[in-house]
Amino acid sequence: MSLALRPRLWTRRFFFCHRNYNVAVEGELNNDKLMEEQLVNDLFGGTGGSKKIPDKLENTSTLLFPGQGSQYVGMVKNLLKYPNVKDMFDVASEILGFKLLDLCIHGPKNQLDKTIYCQPAVVVTSLAGVEKLQAETPEVLENCMAVAGYSVGEYAALVFSGALTFEDAISLVKIRALEMQKASDDTGGGMISLVGGAKTKFNLACTDAVEYCHEKLGMERVLCRVSGYLAPNIRTVAGHRAALEYLSSQKQNYHIRRVQILPVSGAFHTALMRPAVKKMKHALKAIEVKEPMVTVYGNIDGKPYKDSADIVEKLLEQIIRPVLWEQTIHAMYAQYKNKAPHTYELGPNHQLGVLLKHCNGKAWKNYLPVDNRDNRTADNENG
Repeated sequence: MSLALRPRLWTRRFFFCHRNYNVAVEGELNNDKLMEEQLVNDLFGGTGGSKKIPDKLENTSTLLFPGQGSQYVGMVKNLLKYPNVKDMFDVASEILGFKLLDLCIHGPKNQLDKTIYCQPAVVVTSLAGVEKLQAETPEVLENCMAVAGYSVGEYAALVFSGALTFEDAISLVKIRALEMQKASDDTGGGMISLVGGAKTKFNLACTDAVEYCHEKLGMERVLCRVSGYLAPNIRTVAGHRAALEYLSSQKQNYHIRRVQILPVSGAFHTALMRPAVKKMKHALKAIEVKEPMVTVYGNIDGKPYKDSADIVEKLLEQIIRPVLWEQTIHAMYAQYKNKAPHTYELGPNHQLGVLLKHCNGKAWKNYLPVDNRDNRTADNENG
């Protein structure tokens, strides 16, 4: 399908209440100015750019977009019946150069798990989940006050907010995934998740792992560090595989209760990914990043993005800095003193829901996953 002839994708759709309507397919809205004005009035309460705030905070919603590691073969099957989902995958496939939908549905798993495939797969599947909400509960999108995405999921969150177009986001994710895969191939890194307790010393464990590789294995350059603060006493650690193997074998010495290898192919959110930053910097310069029309919380500091320049800067830093997800969740729900908003996890699996339960039990009581694969309390690799 030609991009120039694509249908009204992520442009004039009613559900996308945070999009800027003047980016629709050429000529489409110009022939229907009256409908455009009505849509803006319905969605924003006027022709301005500020979304109406619901009378009560508890009637609002927040959306969470998962990252790499949440993928599984068949993850989009139940979403194909909703409007535009097939078209989204067709457009993404043209940009990516491979049949994304076929890979998501049929696998094989070892291919889907590769960075260059799973990153765009998770992003498009997450945005397809928005279509499901529009079809079944459009008020969730109309009353959305904040969004956040884990790692590559941040690109899906930025598309929803209107800061990135769908096409630009897929193009960026394509480059991001390719460059991170190259960096991974060159360094041989990996990631693990660690579940600890009050006595767990995550940073000491990483330091000792590096020393072990230096002294016992004779390795010169070794990296092992916390790459994600997921929830209280739950971390991801990334680095060279020898260091990660040390942590797995010596976990009891650091009061680590559980170690699990993550289905990713590199040491993401560490300095080992620095080669990917240069190409991403050029790619971000080539596109237009707009002001988000809904609050988007960033990964590297857990704070809302200030403006488009802030988005560009932090998307680059995100590649090599830890994800502060626990801090992000605390910031998102701090304003809700009594009843928390309804929280929806878009995309495959329920990893972010499990983390939400650990971070904020009150918010988790109003949590619903768009993916109905398993019961919402199911465990997963993030603890």
